[in-house]
Amino acid sequence: MLMKHDPADRKHRLRSILGGSAGNMVEWYDWYVYSAFTLYFAPVFFPKGDQTAQLLDAAAIFAVGFLMRPIGAWIMGIYADRKGRKAGLTLSVTLMCLGSLTIAVTPGYATIGAAAPIILVLARLVQGISVGGEYGASATYLSEMAGKDRRGFYSSFQYVTLISGQLLALAVLLVLQATLAPHDLETWGWRIPFAIGGVLAVFVFYLRRGLAETQSYKNAQETKEGRSGGFELFRRYPREAFTVLALTAGGTLAFYAYTTYLQKFLVNTSGFSRETASQITAAALFVFMLLQPAAGALSDKIGRKPLMVGFGILGVLCTYPIFSTLSRTTDPYMAFALGLAALVIVTGYTSINAVVKAELFPAHIRALGVALPYALANTIFGGTAEWVALKFKDVGMESGFFWYVTVLIGLSLIVYLRMKDTRTHSLIHED
Repeated sequence: MLMKHDPADRKHRLRSILGGSAGNMVEWYDWYVYSAFTLYFAPVFFPKGDQTAQLLDAAAIFAVGFLMRPIGAWIMGIYADRKGRKAGLTLSVTLMCLGSLTIAVTPGYATIGAAAPIILVLARLVQGISVGGEYGASATYLSEMAGKDRRGFYSSFQYVTLISGQLLALAVLLVLQATLAPHDLETWGWRIPFAIGGVLAVFVFYLRRGLAETQSYKNAQETKEGRSGGFELFRRYPREAFTVLALTAGGTLAFYAYTTYLQKFLVNTSGFSRETASQITAAALFVFMLLQPAAGALSDKIGRKPLMVGFGILGVLCTYPIFSTLSRTTDPYMAFALGLAALVIVTGYTSINAVVKAELFPAHIRALGVALPYALANTIFGGTAEWVALKFKDVGMESGFFWYVTVLIGLSLIVYLRMKDTRTHSLIHED
């Protein structure tokens, strides 16, 4: 076996991390295209009601996709623990491809009636299974492939590629907004990004088939320490599983509030045009993406816990002022600054959450341990973020959402303060 300092080993490690990250980007592009283009395709599938009502219907299906994420995390987490991280990554991108191509070709409500939203729901369920498995497999793969002293840095690329997938979705939106008439974009142009996602997923399928397997997985198979399973997870590692769920709750809600919902908030509340809102969101997300490796590298020096505690404290103090000011601003530069401030705060969670979760579990159950509690928290808090926000607005209590986000971040902060720093208490070291 190559020594950790061997240049060939470093080259092999870097190639594997880049390969896994590229696939993760396409996975999340396919997932976020739905949110980025909701403003355009919502009337096609839900023709009745005003804009807020249509967005509520589309957001409900966005949340339904999240309902499948725990199921996907459970099934595919076990699959990645038993058959390998590489096998799990390949299967997840196959399912994502199927979901994207289905949405791209599904006729609207005017053509096939109620079957249109039903097919849309089914496609999002398939994508939910895919993303549920993707997070655990990719977080585990990147964390295990990274060396001990750079694990925070390299694992942060999971969110770099996650954000770059979201940025790619927004970039496609901006290009289509610039090249197509609004009527064309609303009637058929919104199908283009879903078709692009399906084609990219086919490419990633072949890319992932060539990835190397992690040594941690190979060692776990040789030692036969245990067998991955949902009952095994909560029987032998209940504290770790519930820690993942609790630390994720506030972080994932803040992430979806500051990213996918922000674009709609700028249109539906602040009053910006759809084009301006897309540009503001894309610019803020680009800077946010660049911050992830820097924060991940910082965690390798000072530990994971200070970053998470920093996110918790600033999130509690600043969420309400940021959203309430955004609701009143008409200056796009001010909107960008406020949105970026929120994203800088949440970087304390996003940059290291994958490695923190991976470091809590032994190799034989790591993919499931990372994926399932995370998916449960995402379903309950992340997937419903837009729907809850729009519901508060619909009943005339929009500021209630700001307090909702604040309280959840505060609850997660309690967990951050009580848990050990996984940089110095990492089970990956024992692999």
